[in-house]
Amino acid sequence: MAEQSRPRRSESPRGGRPEGRSGGPAARGGKPESRVGKPDSRGGKPDPRGATPEGRGGKPGERGGKSEFRTGGKFESRDSKPGSRDGKPAGRGGKPDSRGGKPGGDRPGRKDDWKRPREDSMPRSEQQARYDGPEIPEEITGKELDRSVIAQLRTLPEKLGLRVARHLAAAGMIIDEDPKTAYEHTLAARARAARLAVVREACGEAAYAAGEYAEALSELRAAKRMNGATSYLPIMADCERALGRPERALTLAKSPSVANFEPEAKAEMTIVEAGARRDMGEIDAALRTLEFAPLTSRSRASWVVRLRYAYADTLEAAGRLEEALTWFHRTEGVDGDEITDAGARAAALEKKIG
Repeated sequence: MAEQSRPRRSESPRGGRPEGRSGGPAARGGKPESRVGKPDSRGGKPDPRGATPEGRGGKPGERGGKSEFRTGGKFESRDSKPGSRDGKPAGRGGKPDSRGGKPGGDRPGRKDDWKRPREDSMPRSEQQARYDGPEIPEEITGKELDRSVIAQLRTLPEKLGLRVARHLAAAGMIIDEDPKTAYEHTLAARARAARLAVVREACGEAAYAAGEYAEALSELRAAKRMNGATSYLPIMADCERALGRPERALTLAKSPSVANFEPEAKAEMTIVEAGARRDMGEIDAALRTLEFAPLTSRSRASWVVRLRYAYADTLEAAGRLEEALTWFHRTEGVDGDEITDAGARAAALEKKIG
């Protein structure tokens, strides 16, 4: 039997390895070797799907030359639409389907078919309602705010900044008459610009006016962390009092920065400190705290009115009625705007003393 000539190296189908040897296609029944999981002959990475790799005739996202997002050349979702059968989308608006189907797929529509509710008919969640906020009167433009506030809001995109400014301006206009709605306006502003200290400050002050003391304290703490301001300390201390923590209020009142406060802020902190002492049953300590304040100032500023009123009220609580009556009269004398009921308190004490 004549000996067969061996194929030359250049004729070998696998780079010099003859068929029929271990590892060649002939060893596996002559089947061609699969390319799945094998490196591309040009150095590419394995194609685990057995599809044409991108850049060599295939398109991104295709398998076997067909896109999984396309059927019949039209873009369709992989999930069938509600109200369809056999995976075929229902017709739109009752018109015949472009592929020759009947309106609404291959069956008529029913009243109980699922329909996506319109957004304006869906009930708003609490979070969405808070984001929307109360309606802003058309005449409020946002220019009513202080220049320093407007300057901080300019860091926001124009349309967003305008919306926040209008909410803050609306809150400032009604905070005395309707603190709850004012607070809702500031919540809407915070939902849009929570990283601005001026927004957190406004939210804290409105929460305080609305009697939401825990929220007010949280917002003012956030504002203080952002800008380092200490002017919030009197309100924060009073929030601690309202939450039943007079000791924490006293700690805030003893902050070193209080010594550098303007007269009005310093007077407010003095009133809060005296109130905290009274909460703890320390009436005499409360009186001493107030007596160190400028009670005899000739100013008719509102802080003088409140300071004198607090002193008169504490004197009455201590049982020193004659002195309390004197200071209620002194309070009434500088309270031209009638921000206190000093006159009524004086009249009641006169009847009590006889």
